Amino acid sequence: MFSAIPIVLLTASAVTVLILMAIVWKMVMYYKQKIASLEKIFQLVERSQDIIYHFEIKPDFEYKYLSPAIEKVLGTNLIEESKKNPLIAFDRIHPDDYNILLRKISGKLDYTKPVRQRWKNDEGTYICFEEFVTPVYENGELTAVQGIIRNVDDKAALQRELEYKATHDSLTDVFNREYFESRMQKYNDCEDISAGLIICDLDHLKMINDRHGHKMGDRLIVEAASILKQVAAENTSVSRIGGDEFAILIEYCSPEFLDELVHFLHFEIHGYNQNSTEFNISMSIGPAYCESSLGSMEELFKKADQQMYRQKHHHNNACPSIR
Repeated sequence: MFSAIPIVLLTASAVTVLILMAIVWKMVMYYKQKIASLEKIFQLVERSQDIIYHFEIKPDFEYKYLSPAIEKVLGTNLIEESKKNPLIAFDRIHPDDYNILLRKISGKLDYTKPVRQRWKNDEGTYICFEEFVTPVYENGELTAVQGIIRNVDDKAALQRELEYKATHDSLTDVFNREYFESRMQKYNDCEDISAGLIICDLDHLKMINDRHGHKMGDRLIVEAASILKQVAAENTSVSRIGGDEFAILIEYCSPEFLDELVHFLHFEIHGYNQNSTEFNISMSIGPAYCESSLGSMEELFKKADQQMYRQKHHHNNACPSIR
């Protein structure tokens, strides 16, 4: 007969084996579920329209992951090219956004805020993206960055359109009064420059509106604005500040340049009238100059306005500005 002790030991061993098998089975099932969940997450990442990446900075520049969405937006073979040349992003980024990319991998970027960047696609067109960057640190040292990059080109285009409409006159496509006043305030309160100002006022517009209707008056305004646009440049802005009144603000101006612009405008108006078979534009022009803009822009406007009205006084007996 078997003794009682071996039977107990055998039974205990069998139970232990069964318990271990149950634990192992549970662990296998747990990790299978984990793997299945990770596979689903990976599939979501792979199918995402956003570009998702992990970029190693140290010990060497290297993409550990770059999602397929980049090839749908910027061009084919970019994943393979990025593996061969981890700095290819610097070749494609817009020159004005180059420093953003530098700050991103040097730890000098504010990672709490999204950043806008423009990258060039295979056709050479720059597309606007918004990126949320997460830095990765080891022992207090930046070793990698990872992020999600979303194509916001349509959103950026809409924003540019809204900003343009907010600063431009809808009839003439020159800047509006709000933009003009913001520039005047900037140079009056914040930034000291030499400034020139030309106030231009169309003569006889009311007569045109009364005799021929406001549509004809609007056409006259548009034609006058097209002449004034010819002087627009980086430091020279043309704004419509009233129904028939325009202002030309010249930043970093000299008295000589201001005189040249006034002569140019008179010359262009004369040339237009010589060639026009419909309109004969008459415009009163008042220039003014100040060497220092701080605290002087209101006085500059008054001087230019007074000069304009002096010229308008001489135009009172002129012929109507339309044939």
